[in-house]
Amino acid sequence: MAAGYLDILRARHAARLLTGTLVGRLPNGTASIAIVLFVRAEGGSYSIAGALAAVYGLATAVGQPLLGRAVDLYGQPRVQLPAAVVSALGMAVLAVAGTGSLALAYAAVAVAGLFTPPLEGGLRALWPSVLGGEDRVHRAYAMDAVAQEIMFTAGPLLVTLLVALWSPATALLVINAIGVLGALSVVLSEPSRAWRSAPREAHWLGALRSPGLLALLGSFFFVGLALGSITVAAMAYADDQGRESVYGWLMAALGLGALLGGVVYGARQWAGAPERRLRVIVALLAVGYLPLVLTPGPVAMTVLAAVAGVFLAPAVACSFIVVDRHAPRGTVTEAFSWLVTTFGVGAAVGTAVAGPAVELGGTAWSFAVAGAGGVAALLVLLATGKVLGGVLPVRAGSATPGTAPRGVAETP
Repeated sequence: MAAGYLDILRARHAARLLTGTLVGRLPNGTASIAIVLFVRAEGGSYSIAGALAAVYGLATAVGQPLLGRAVDLYGQPRVQLPAAVVSALGMAVLAVAGTGSLALAYAAVAVAGLFTPPLEGGLRALWPSVLGGEDRVHRAYAMDAVAQEIMFTAGPLLVTLLVALWSPATALLVINAIGVLGALSVVLSEPSRAWRSAPREAHWLGALRSPGLLALLGSFFFVGLALGSITVAAMAYADDQGRESVYGWLMAALGLGALLGGVVYGARQWAGAPERRLRVIVALLAVGYLPLVLTPGPVAMTVLAAVAGVFLAPAVACSFIVVDRHAPRGTVTEAFSWLVTTFGVGAAVGTAVAGPAVELGGTAWSFAVAGAGGVAALLVLLATGKVLGGVLPVRAGSATPGTAPRGVAETP
């Protein structure tokens, strides 16, 4: 099972790029948790915590495709590192100023989200030039999804550890400083410095002119909504149990389940159209979210959280292949960034809805938001089956290293 992953990691630059990207994405991957813990420590309500996390998510959603298009046009180093620094400064303002001035707090998280570097899309743009063959690239997508779950498993634990040792403000500062170092490691690498996007058609819609990509994004909006709602619901559940540590364990269990599911999924080659496979995986994902509304004791709830996460990484990995099949040529970073964006918007809506759901109907209602999101994601895929069945004749792809991008001087 591990042989395929080891083959990828042995490729020159692969381990560095994967590690640097994960470390660089740590601030984004833990932002919702860190913001919720920070606001609660400052005496803020769940609604304020959810609203700030939602603003961060929405700002990230706006920034990712814009920065992704800039990367496609101007290259990775000129965009990724400056964005990482500005994003970290935004979170530093929140950590230092606190929530005394809500206007400043909202502005700080908005800047942090807007300038979150598109490292995730950037890594997927680099895989073809680093690994070569399509089979290895597809396996790298699965490994990428698995590695994300390691981050989502370790990230909440790291945040709660920093909070326990020092404070939520310190956690925000440390996590974001680490993120800048990760981005620096990526942009200083040879593949990142040499990479150029494939030639692209100048079109104001960019990657969004693909109907199949739009269908996929619509589905993953609801997957993000489900996951975002769990962030707030798990905190409410931990408060019900009277133990803050339960929150970290639930989120870690969710990530661990996704990690295991991703490892199994990526260990084999799959036959048939990935669009059809994605519908089955999302159906199983929806089924996994529904039992969370039962809110049993902490041990049983941790098990349910792990089961709920099993099909998340396979769904994400399969979606990467679908993006690659449907995105127009020369929009590789932008297309993957749009996936991050819709997922982020969904997560932001999920956190915003789950907060009032806790206060209106209790913890079970907030977990019901997750179940509804999973079902809605499946319905979108079923309703757009014909659209997803058509693949663009020229796919996103990426140019070989050193190829100058056509369109740098064009209107994007």
